[in-house]
Amino acid sequence: MTTTSLPALDNYIEIPATAADSFRSNGHVLIPGVLDAIEAAAWRKVISGAAMRYNTEHRALAERDTYGKAFLQIMNLWEMDDDVKQFTQARRFGKIAAQLLGVDNVRIYHDQALYKEPGGGLTPWHQDQYYWPLNTPKTVTMWMPLIDITEEMGMLTFASGSQKAGFIGNIAISDESESTFETFVKEQGYSISRPLSMKAGDATWHYGWTLHSAPGNAAAVTREVMTIIFMAGDAMVTEPQNDHQENDRQRWLGGLAPGSPAASALNPLVL
Repeated sequence: MTTTSLPALDNYIEIPATAADSFRSNGHVLIPGVLDAIEAAAWRKVISGAAMRYNTEHRALAERDTYGKAFLQIMNLWEMDDDVKQFTQARRFGKIAAQLLGVDNVRIYHDQALYKEPGGGLTPWHQDQYYWPLNTPKTVTMWMPLIDITEEMGMLTFASGSQKAGFIGNIAISDESESTFETFVKEQGYSISRPLSMKAGDATWHYGWTLHSAPGNAAAVTREVMTIIFMAGDAMVTEPQNDHQENDRQRWLGGLAPGSPAASALNPLVL
């Protein structure tokens, strides 16, 4: 059931004039105030409630592997909750994504809540687009904390400029990706960037090929983050290059055949 009292997100907001250039150069950008404090508080209730209802990870941290210790990951909440659907398909977010990518419109790939618990481990270095059977580098993830966060809580960390390398290695997020990409980052001399703090409703945006990681959560509270992945509206499905891409093709692209527009019912246009 939709909650009509939620703050509407169908309006556009002005982003800094330098945001798109910075994003395209560095592969990431922080845009403050994508939601104001009132909006962030209202939407936090919706998203956190849905995340807890649909979370399926109930093992203790000590029983999980590196990936499982990194965060609780609840995927495509918009499919299951009409309120979250309003959030994920918000015109405000889609407009920013399109401006950063330099395209007329974008489609949803999927959303995911990423909640890093107290004591949760590091998120290894990885490239998101390793998982995506798409023909375009014009993809972007919005990463938005729903509470104020500090560096010690597991702040997203970027290797600036690494998106320009494109596909680096056929390695899923893991201990192997952490060691391999850590070495690659050092060899290439990429500068490492992460905010010291973010307010609820601020958001970072990064390309699908941008190498990124996050430290563990050393705080006493859970880091609550909601993410939405956008792709250019004209993106096409490609032949999967690994089992993960085949799984994504089936799950997030509705089983569309390679060569088809990436426009299943799960990939609505935004804008």
